[in-house]
Amino acid sequence: MSARNNAASATAVTSDRELVISRLFDAPRELVWRAWTEPRHIVKWWGPRGFRTTIAVMDVRPGGEWRHVMHGPDGTDYPNHTIFKEVLKPEKIVLTNTGGKTKEDVQFESTWTFEDLGGKTRVTIRMVFATAQECERVSREYGAVEGGLQTLARLSEFLQAFEAELEWPPIGEQKNKRIALAERELVLTREFHAPRALVWRAWTEAKHLAQWWGPHGYQNPVCEVDARVGGAYVIHMQAPDGTVFPLEGEFKEVARPERLVFTERLLKKSTGSDEPELLFELLNSIAFTEHAGKTRVEVRSRVVHASVLTDGMAAGWEECLERLEAFVTTADVLH
Repeated sequence: MSARNNAASATAVTSDRELVISRLFDAPRELVWRAWTEPRHIVKWWGPRGFRTTIAVMDVRPGGEWRHVMHGPDGTDYPNHTIFKEVLKPEKIVLTNTGGKTKEDVQFESTWTFEDLGGKTRVTIRMVFATAQECERVSREYGAVEGGLQTLARLSEFLQAFEAELEWPPIGEQKNKRIALAERELVLTREFHAPRALVWRAWTEAKHLAQWWGPHGYQNPVCEVDARVGGAYVIHMQAPDGTVFPLEGEFKEVARPERLVFTERLLKKSTGSDEPELLFELLNSIAFTEHAGKTRVEVRSRVVHASVLTDGMAAGWEECLERLEAFVTTADVLH
């Protein structure tokens, strides 16, 4: 299977204020859906050729917000503020672009449909504008049709180049919750009897994070956190036997107090070597949902690289969350 385009791109104006752009991909629908809805993937293909995208917030759910900036080849920035109206996995996404902060904001509603054609996927974009005049202006001044076609062409190229990565399946039911390298994603959910603002602080403030991070028996004599997009963190995890495991990473998304996305590189210091050994690298997505004073935390941890089998990954995360629960339920612990 590859992501080659097996059909000519089709463009049509279906009404005086609607544009339709479609393309057939030689890729399964689940793969295409993930390329669209996961921030680390969409930034690699979104926009016409020569553009790059920076995401501040991307919360793919009904009512969720997507704020991003498209950087043009000439250095011009195009801020975008989008609200997801409908998310029907893996079939349809409806979103409203409310514009950025410029005088000539482009406002419209777009519907993306993902049609499963037996291992292939037809993606259709319908952009509906308030008036025929606005539709014509955007088509003329911004090259909406050509830009859409180039965006879908970049998606096709991305799917082909990153096919192996995107095909990693999520972890299923496994004996003793062991994870082989073929099952690259772990998902854990836990409910805490604490408000979301408090749990968020426990995750993002170094003095608190140091108190609970890591499996039982571990200490964190070094813990530095810069919880902002592009910010870094460093933690020295010390095992009960004294072995130090330096941990480092970078924050990719920080949507207070709802979502954190960060990389995690676990190292091990070896005797007689100046360079620590990289044990594995993860991409972690943490979602915080509050209801009736409680907080549900969902951890999605995906293996990017591993030099050893990550058999203890699930157990490590579970013990980590157990320590967090004990920490946030302790009276006055976050003062």
